[in-house]
Order: sequence, then structure tokens, then C-alpha cells
Amino acid sequence: MTARGLTTASRTVKGTSAAARLVGIDAARGLALLAMMATHVLATFEPDPQLTPTWIGLAFSGRASALFAVLAGVGLARSTGKQQPLDGPELWAARRGIALRALVIGAVGLSLGGLEVNIAIILVHYALLFLCVLPFVGLGVKRLLMLAGAWILAAPVLAFLLRPWLLSADPPLRLGHNPGWEDLATPARLLGDLFLTGFYPVLQWIAYLLVGLAIGRMALSKAAVPFLLLAAGTVVAATSKWLGIVTMEDWGGRRALEARIGDPAYPLESLLQVNLAGVDQSGSAWWLATSSPHSGTTLDLLHTSGVAAAVIGVCLLLGRLGTWLELDLLLPLRGIGALTLSLYTAHLCIMAALHDQPLAPGWTVDGVYWAQGAGMLLIGGAFAALAWRGPLEWVTHAANQVGSYQSGRVRQPARFR
Repeated sequence: MTARGLTTASRTVKGTSAAARLVGIDAARGLALLAMMATHVLATFEPDPQLTPTWIGLAFSGRASALFAVLAGVGLARSTGKQQPLDGPELWAARRGIALRALVIGAVGLSLGGLEVNIAIILVHYALLFLCVLPFVGLGVKRLLMLAGAWILAAPVLAFLLRPWLLSADPPLRLGHNPGWEDLATPARLLGDLFLTGFYPVLQWIAYLLVGLAIGRMALSKAAVPFLLLAAGTVVAATSKWLGIVTMEDWGGRRALEARIGDPAYPLESLLQVNLAGVDQSGSAWWLATSSPHSGTTLDLLHTSGVAAAVIGVCLLLGRLGTWLELDLLLPLRGIGALTLSLYTAHLCIMAALHDQPLAPGWTVDGVYWAQGAGMLLIGGAFAALAWRGPLEWVTHAANQVGSYQSGRVRQPARFR
């Protein structure tokens, strides 16, 4: 074999090895989807007056959806140059592809918004997040980390100041439901809800994609990086959660907020542990001192971003272990992760069909979850083994191809991750 042939073969082997080690990214996405489904299907509070949190609420609420968003940023970084961001015409082509892909995801989300389902659907917010980070996809890891840090500090304060103004409008700029096609008729209300008053406020959630972009710009195939993500993520997550507990319990934050709410129907101690999305977080600066899930505060963003980084680190290490053992340990999970849009949509349709309907004899709510999870593992594993794309993934990939097309160039856009 010639020297050139040896070099080419060496690069091929290295590329295959690196790709094998990065199956952990798809596996982390699959884990995020299963955890999000758990919060949709299973109880996050016990049915008692104190709303005692369940282990599902304590473990997954706020963290699963944040992991999903951080991984969106990782995928964008991996498809726009990895450690070396694209620039010039290639960067603009990639941005067009991302924008067109976001429009497809947004259209799916608006279509699902009409379902009768007691689930906060993330897809329209997800699509808007893709569009909002387009200016930043050409940045390197250092600038992204600095920008993410500044965003995590500033965005919650800005949201705290703007949210009362939006809610005092007539009518308030809040939908109170999943966005659907009919909401395009009131664009100001729709955008106000998506950015600030809705289930997943985009203004704060941009931080997750910035963190994900920074992680995706790292040399993820190197041995030290997964350990760094695990260690740094764990420290950030633990420290921010501890600070939130100190401010609420030791410094009197919870007592001050309880006095302000004055409603026994809202046992704040339990809500602070699981979900603040349904609570009006205005009128007191103590709301900014919590680390509660779905509070959108600095401590919440830090905690959930840290958890996401640690989970990504663990999944990358498991992928590396599978490569070393020559076993695809993560096949079912990474299969789900490569089909998240199709499987998430199927999950929502199933839950809509079951909404307000009695379960079949012998079925329980737990059984509904585990049946869906098992089905997804089987389908995901089969699609991964056959290297097939899901139906909606095929559409988003085609949209990306069309948007990123450059006349006169042969370009192979990265697979949607």
C-alpha cells in the first residue's frame, strides 16, 4: 500500500473509532426522552394535601428537558465544524440548513399543539431556540462558555423584570396552552408566551443551547473530556443546588415567599423541589434565589446545565467502554436518541388517545409508561442496527440538505443529532 493509502486508511480508522466513542451523545438524547416521558406519564407528586414529591419528580423534573435542550446545542456544534467552527459561505449555508430544519420542527410542534393532552409540548420552543442561536454557531468554545455564563446571570433577571409587564397587558401575553396554528393570528401574544411566560421560556433557555454548543466544540473523542464533563458538571450541579437550599431554608427565602403567596393550595416546600412552572414568580426578588426545577433562575440554569454535562460525560464514557469491549452497550438508547422527533411525536399521540379515557382492564399508569419505553427501545434498537432514519428525521434531514445547498460544491451535511 502506498504512503497515501496508509494515511487514508489511518484517517478512516480514527474517524470510525471517534464516531464509535460519540454514540454516547445519541444515548444521552435517548435517556433524556425516556426521562421526559416519565414526567409526562408518571406522577411527580403524591395525591395528598401536601403534594409530597415522588422520586420521579425529584429525579427528572426540570433536568430531563434541560438535558434535551443542551444536547440540541451539542448536535448543532457537531454539525457545524465540531472543534473548528465553520466560517464564510459554509457557515452561512449551515445556518440556512438549521433554519429550515427549525421551521419543520416548529410546524410539527404547531400541529401537535391541537392535541388534547396534559403535557407541555416543547417542539415550538425548541424550533425557536434553534433560530435564536444561529448568530452563535460560528463561535469557538471559549467565547461560547463566556457567553453562556453571562446569559445564565443576566437572562433570569431580565425575565423577572419583563414578565409582570407582559402579564399586565390586556389581554395578558400568556397562552396557557400549547401553541398551535391558530396562535399565529396573535403573534405578539405567541412570542411573549414563547420567550417569557410559557412552559419553556426561550429567553432563559437559550443558555442551554449555548452550553451545549460549548460542549459540542470540545474534543469529545479525547479520553479526558468525558471525565472533565462529569467532574465539572457534578460540582456545578451540587454547588448550585446547595446554594438554592441555603437561600430558601437558611436565609428565609421560602418563608418570605410563602407569606407572599398565602395560598394553602400551593405547598411551596414541595413545589420548590419539583416544579415552579405554575407559580406566578413576581413581586419578590427571592424568586431569583431559588434553584427549583422550571424556575428559570440562575441557580436553576446552573444546576440543570451541570446535570446535563455530567450525564453527557457518563454516556460518553459508556460509549468508550463499549468500544473497548467491542460491544454496542448503548444500542437501544442511541437508537431512541436518533429517532427523538418521531418517537416524541408518537408518544404525544398515544397520550392524547388515552387522555381522559379509562385504562383497559389490567393496565396501570406505570404499565403505560413501561410499555411505551420498551416499545421505543425495541424500535430504536432496530433502526440503529439497520442504520435507518425515522420518518420525521428524514424530513428534517432533507430540509437541512435543501437549506445548506451550495451551488458548485459537493457537501455532505452532518446527520441531524
